Amino acid sequence: MKLGIYGGTFSPPHVGHIEAARAFCRQISLDKLLIIPANIPPHKDFSQSVSADDRFNMCTLAFSDIECAEISDIEISRGGKSYTYMTVEALTAPDTELYLLCGTDMILTFDMWVNFERIFELATVCYVRRETDVDNDLKIAEKILKYRSKYCARIIEIDHTVMEISSTEIREAIDAEAHASMLDGRTAEYIRERGLYK
Repeated sequence: MKLGIYGGTFSPPHVGHIEAARAFCRQISLDKLLIIPANIPPHKDFSQSVSADDRFNMCTLAFSDIECAEISDIEISRGGKSYTYMTVEALTAPDTELYLLCGTDMILTFDMWVNFERIFELATVCYVRRETDVDNDLKIAEKILKYRSKYCARIIEIDHTVMEISSTEIREAIDAEAHASMLDGRTAEYIRERGLYK
């Protein structure tokens, strides 16, 4: 079975996340895609008032039209900081090929993650461009060359239309009531009903 792993804070999940997930499923021909909201992301200053339950519920709404997608609470249930290597280890099985999706920023800093070598050992790392900055082309190529030569990493670029959207930008737009094009309608309604990010 080809199992995709797409983790993140998802605060909130937006159309960029959704389209990246669609492209991931399509290009890798995934049998299942696990969308995994982090409990506490170790690489971010995470002091938001939006609960893990709300982020899980928003993911359930946002990714509901992707047939192979399933929302997992594996990191929320585990508690503490959400280290990707622990999730990858937990999902490793003899009959399962693991594919991990991340963005450009993550591929450039992957060798700063805790136990990143273990992730390279157990999963194929897939990445999507989150920006169109050509200055990053060489940086990405150099990083991938390093990962492949030094760690025997399996890395695949996911081909999709770049959407330069950030969750930070959306949170600011929500406060200004200017977020309609960035969110799935059901997610936007959930945020409005609960008064999130105000």
